[in-house]
Amino acid sequence: MNFSQHFPHHRPRRLRKDEFTRRLVREHTLTSADLIYPVFLLDQDDGSQPVQSMPGVARLGRGPLFAAAERCVELGVPVLALFPVIDSSLKTPDGQEALNPEGLVPRTVRELKKRFPELGVMTDVALDPFTSHGQDGLLDDTGYILNDETVAVLTRQALVQAEAGVDIVAPSDMMDGRIGAIRNAFESQGLIHTRIMAYSAKYASAFYGPFRDAVGSAANLGKSNKKVYQMDPANSDEALREVAMDIAEGADMVMVKPGMPYLDIVRRVKDEFKVPTFAYQVSGEYAMIKAAAQNGWLDHDATMMEALLAFKRAGADGVLTYFALDAAEKLRG
Repeated sequence: MNFSQHFPHHRPRRLRKDEFTRRLVREHTLTSADLIYPVFLLDQDDGSQPVQSMPGVARLGRGPLFAAAERCVELGVPVLALFPVIDSSLKTPDGQEALNPEGLVPRTVRELKKRFPELGVMTDVALDPFTSHGQDGLLDDTGYILNDETVAVLTRQALVQAEAGVDIVAPSDMMDGRIGAIRNAFESQGLIHTRIMAYSAKYASAFYGPFRDAVGSAANLGKSNKKVYQMDPANSDEALREVAMDIAEGADMVMVKPGMPYLDIVRRVKDEFKVPTFAYQVSGEYAMIKAAAQNGWLDHDATMMEALLAFKRAGADGVLTYFALDAAEKLRG
């Protein structure tokens, strides 16, 4: 029996028959240039501390950090993002250590730019690593996070980082108006080349747990949460309003966080604004893949690469991921 007469002229499987054809018609690709590598930074010369909830990730002293930076350069990973682990003795309710020009972050930025001028360096603008209560801002007498007072401190923190020579500041606090305040401060100080990647749609997510363990804010935060400033996971229209505000205030790039559970937000942001859009594959996403792979339930490398490709398919221009070096190695073949 001739079945061909029952088929239309197009057989989609023809374009899946062999590897060269699949490569030829592939719609999206992932490269090492799409990756940003987040690292946890210790204020010590050598050594590292494994993060138990993030297998394969460690808090790094300066020696291991510089080795990781060199690896980024070798593998073509364009940006390294710093997240400090601050000694508890330096944490205060107002997070004043964030403003110290000789603090861990600005010292490290200066050294990285001296050693690896071709490597982009990004810093987190937020107070939670520096506050004794683990929140991203200043508190009033009731424990509510103050917005405008916090923005004033964040602006000074961003200036300290920019004056140290960082390439990109990334305000992750979700205070209203902080992008405009930081941009105006940069312009007034002649820091016209410092880029801002705004955490524009950062959700109050349960996927951040391992990160808070890594930077040491989980114990300080305790049973508190960040729902009065981070976004409600139920909302997507609100994300577009947040992004629009940050772009209007001077953000060069915007970010959605977390990543995979919010790919619909990435798609909507890219379609609506067509600006450089990034996503953060957060610690909980990383830990789930690692745990499943360690139990033999998933193929580690195949799942890692598929997950990262999904960000590109959703419209992300780049991804912050703890898999950055592993994925870049895999891409190099």
